[in-house]
Amino acid sequence: MSLMGVLICVAIASSAGLGVYLRHRQTENVAANRDAVPPDFAREVTLEEHRRAADYTIARTRFAMGETLYDAILSILWLVAFMGPLYALVSQVVAPGMTRSVVFVLAAGFISHLFELPFSIANAFILEERFGFNRLTPKTFLLDELKGVALGVGMAAPLLYGMFWLLEAFPESWWLFAYVAFMGLVIAMTVIYPTFIAPLFNKFTPMEEGSTKARMEALLQKCGFESKGLYVMDASKRSAHGNAYFTGFGKAKRIVFFDTLLEKHSLEEIESILAHELGHFKYGHVRQMLVQAAILTFVGFAVLHWAFGGGTFAGWFGLPSDPGVVLVALLLAKEPISHLLHPLLAYRSRKNEFEADDFARRMVGKEPMISALTRLTRDNLATLTPDPLYAKFYFSHPPAPVRVAQLRGAEG
Repeated sequence: MSLMGVLICVAIASSAGLGVYLRHRQTENVAANRDAVPPDFAREVTLEEHRRAADYTIARTRFAMGETLYDAILSILWLVAFMGPLYALVSQVVAPGMTRSVVFVLAAGFISHLFELPFSIANAFILEERFGFNRLTPKTFLLDELKGVALGVGMAAPLLYGMFWLLEAFPESWWLFAYVAFMGLVIAMTVIYPTFIAPLFNKFTPMEEGSTKARMEALLQKCGFESKGLYVMDASKRSAHGNAYFTGFGKAKRIVFFDTLLEKHSLEEIESILAHELGHFKYGHVRQMLVQAAILTFVGFAVLHWAFGGGTFAGWFGLPSDPGVVLVALLLAKEPISHLLHPLLAYRSRKNEFEADDFARRMVGKEPMISALTRLTRDNLATLTPDPLYAKFYFSHPPAPVRVAQLRGAEG
């Protein structure tokens, strides 16, 4: 392995070290504030609830510490020890060509998934179970895994064949064709996912007629939002966490409420949550995120074009220059850069959340939104006292106390 290969491995380890440090700060800050509810929430959140949220946050963060270290060690082992023997094994049973490259990528992906499976099991059946959130049964978990693997292979195989064919047919410009095709698929997935993929895992039922639906439809009309309908998702068969979202473009947009959300919130709170989601639509946040993804994806394909050329990148790790090997190695090596980009992307996301909160305030008033945020925070055991640096680095949503303070300070 060359010096560049060593430096990349050091970068992966350093990135993990930074992640562990930030998570350590989070656990220390939450533990230090465990016995005092922030004054702004003293009437809505009991000390017992605050302590339970702190315990949940600390447990999840320590779990994430272990997972971060495990993933870093695994990435380095893949680069320096696992990929070479796996490629040699695939080479014994698959002739040179595109199929060998595709089989290698799928094999590496499947093995990586198996390595990560213990954390998925522990998260659902130990951590989430301990705090009363898990509703998964072993049967449902297994079916989800089988469906996920089948879907992943079914989608990845043709995409890999297409990319490697373009690489052979257009050695210099393949990445531009592949980029355009990939972004076309990303846009198409906004319709394909909610229509065909999501129903494989959850049941989506049109919202029943009644006061809730009437109130939501009135809000949609007030906001000028056209959708394909209001749906309720049976999230309760997997988790007690609540949420709502909208997906799709144009008339294919649909609004989805978790059944757990509808069970726990008042009509006014549900309306404010929908108004928040509509704020994302009104401010064009989905389009903005798509543009952001398009820019980052373009850079990614440009780097991949460089990595596929000349065998330099694979040679850094003493690996063959097979496109499948290069692709997997690059996906492993990109983690430090992705980690450092996270604060910038999270900052933009938090800005969008503030704008959506303000839209909800103007549509339904600040008090329902504050009440909804408080209940969501309490019911999901989200901490009210996160470490500021950790939150700036990782939080895609501003901490609840910051959002509530912003709403309370707004006019009207």
